[in-house]
This record gives sequence, C-alpha cells and structure tokens, in this order.
Amino acid sequence: MKKKTVVIAIGGNSLIKQGQKGTFEEQYNAVIDTVENVIELIKSGYRVVITHGNGPQVGNVLIQSEAAKNQVPTIPLDVAGAFTQGGMGYMISQVIKNHLEEHNLEYDVATVVTQVLVDKNDKAFINPTKPVGPFYKTREELAEKIEKEGWVVVEDAGRGYRRVVASPKPLDIIEKNVIVDLINNDVIVIAVGGGGIPVIEENKKLKGVAAVIDKDFASSLLATEIKADLFIISTGVEKVALNFNKPDMKLIDKMTVKECKNYIKQDHFAKGSMLPKIEASVKFLENGGKQVIITSPEKIFDAVNNKTGTHIFP
Repeated sequence: MKKKTVVIAIGGNSLIKQGQKGTFEEQYNAVIDTVENVIELIKSGYRVVITHGNGPQVGNVLIQSEAAKNQVPTIPLDVAGAFTQGGMGYMISQVIKNHLEEHNLEYDVATVVTQVLVDKNDKAFINPTKPVGPFYKTREELAEKIEKEGWVVVEDAGRGYRRVVASPKPLDIIEKNVIVDLINNDVIVIAVGGGGIPVIEENKKLKGVAAVIDKDFASSLLATEIKADLFIISTGVEKVALNFNKPDMKLIDKMTVKECKNYIKQDHFAKGSMLPKIEASVKFLENGGKQVIITSPEKIFDAVNNKTGTHIFP
C-alpha cells in the first residue's frame, strides 16, 4: 500500500510565543508540540513535508544587519530569507531527529533551502504592502535607502517608519523535484521556509528579489506540485470560526470550497490572519487536492483522526 504524503505548514509566529524574545531555546521548545504530532503521523504511515513561516525571524536578522551596518555589509532581504530557512530548518530537523530516536524510529531528515518563482510583472511590485525589518523614528534616516536602493517606506500605526515590500503570488517551486526524490526515499523534508526565497527569471537565469511570499500560498503550491494527499495548516486556533471573537461565534467542523468562497464574500476571515489560510486551502483543492485540515499544532494528530480541527473538501 502506497504511503500518503502530508504537507504541514506551521507559522513563524507560533515559534515565538507572545511575551518571548525568540531565543533559540524558546523556539526549540515551541517546535516540540508540532513534532510530537509529526511522529505520530509517521508511525501511522504518512510521509511528511514541513513548511514554516519566518516573519519574526527575518525581522530579527534585518534588525541585526542594520545595527551592524557600520561594521559589515547589510544583508539583502532574499539572503535573510535563506539564512532563516537554514537556521530554522536546522532547529526543526534536530527536534525531529531527537524525537525519532526516542521512539526508536530510523528516518533521515533534510532541510531544502527553497527558491520560489514569482512573476517580475506581478502587480504586487507596483504597490508594496508587506512591512519588513526594523522601525525608524524619522523618514530622514531612510533617505539614502530610498534614493539609492529604491526602498518604499510607510508610517506604521504611529510606531515609526518602516520598509514595505511586495508580496507576489508563487508560480513554481524551483526545488520541487529534489523534494519529491527525498519524499520517495522516506526522508522527512523541511522546505519552502517563509514562503520560499522569491526569485524571478531574467534571460533564463534566476535572480533573487526583495519580496515576501505568503507561506500558506507557497505551501499550497508545494502540496499541489508534489501531489500531496493531505494539506495541514497549523495555526493558533483549534478550529476555524465564523464571527470570530464575537458573541455569536460559531466553530466550523467541515466546509466545502463553495462554502469557503461564500464565507470569504461575507468577510468572515481577517485579511492578515485566517483569510490567506482559507484562500490557500481553496487553491490546493481546486488544483486537485483532496483534503485540507486547519488546526492548532498540538491537535494535528487528533485532527487527522477526525477528532477535531476544521476539515475542508472540494
């Protein structure tokens, strides 16, 4: 019997808990809830691919880079994405490997630093909206960046000035064949960290760009391209809700693509939070996917066994 493949997307914010500084030890401990569920899925016969967010982690790298700009060259955004893919992949893979040892399971774990193709003519590049990096007290501090590097800067809710970049749609996972080869050899794979490193194609050559790809959309695309049987989005809630945090809030056990689209039209899902998760789910299912589950990290295995979570079908 052929093993099923599951793609599990975990958020970068879920690795840095509220009130924490985001030290390696804090993030390491935050991974454990997810990993314990991953082990149970492996024991149940699943092949596992893990993707993750990296927003707070990239922000930290950029703050460190700016703080040291008078001593060493600053780090471009695409390279900062690669740095965090490697660092977070190392951390997640080590937690998995240690847990495999505890369960007497012999599997290899590999992190694939992943590039994701975007369209250089994507409309998102005309109107950048994704804030990245540190806050600055005045716009004058950024005059050189704006003039020489073309930074787009906005005031952020009275907290200061901040750089914004484009968030283009992902078109292709460059390393997808490598990922498939690893999966077929029963390797547990960590890939498409932070939505992947955004690259464009010019004269048949790849080139990194200063942008941020939504990790749920990139994870959905990866799940489609590797023909995953199941796509799990791990988030801060056990189930998706209508009228979230309102007196008439209603938790959802099951939804169809049609119902998802109706709820989107009715503005039930917040733009920076649940909306991209629902849209990514719809995209996967419309491209041939069979099932999506949205739930919290510690409930993944229970959700796969139909005990909780929100289950979305075509």
